[in-house]
Amino acid sequence: MSRRSGILEFAILGLLRESPMHGYELRKRLNTSLGVFRAFSYGTLYPCLKTLVANGWLIEEPGNTPEDALAASLTGRRAKIVYRLTADGKERFEELLSQTGPDAYEDETFAARFAFFGQTERDVRMRVLEGRRSRLEERLEKMRASFARTRERLDDYTLELQRHGMESVEREVRWLNELIESERAGRDRRSAPASDAQQDTSGETGGLPRHGGSTRPDPSDDTTK
Repeated sequence: MSRRSGILEFAILGLLRESPMHGYELRKRLNTSLGVFRAFSYGTLYPCLKTLVANGWLIEEPGNTPEDALAASLTGRRAKIVYRLTADGKERFEELLSQTGPDAYEDETFAARFAFFGQTERDVRMRVLEGRRSRLEERLEKMRASFARTRERLDDYTLELQRHGMESVEREVRWLNELIESERAGRDRRSAPASDAQQDTSGETGGLPRHGGSTRPDPSDDTTK
């Protein structure tokens, strides 16, 4: 299975954990909520759904809303298929959600993993964030070294493009630093004495930093690749 197919499987299972959906609803959610899937088609989605059904992670059911019944009666076609997560599918999603290896924080997968951080254990979130930061810091070091070696031989526009790439990576590293510090602060609050912990209103998913109007970079921004 390719990395892109694997993250599509992960995203489908995660969305269906929230509620059953038609294929059209799934594609819309994948496009709007997870930017990494902006360009994918039904020709990609439905083979993946069929595979998940064959694996026993999803089941297909006829749509049972009044709108589904009306559409079926007017067109003479069968009702739309609704996809529902099975118990095995939920277990599979939990397994994928707990993974913290390189596949969890590469460019192609990090945005989708981050989109489901609300369902992810805090320690797992920390490992994924720290892995992503380490990967970007390595990339930034290489970019700076390359820039220093080649800057005298490149024209102004190429140099500006390289600066833009470095600045994009630097912004994401700063954003990750803020997230990691907030996660640590949240973990410390949860382990504090009861009198202190009562002041913690962040909950298990309260690791996000509170900014007054700041803008976070898109983790799937192609400029960080």
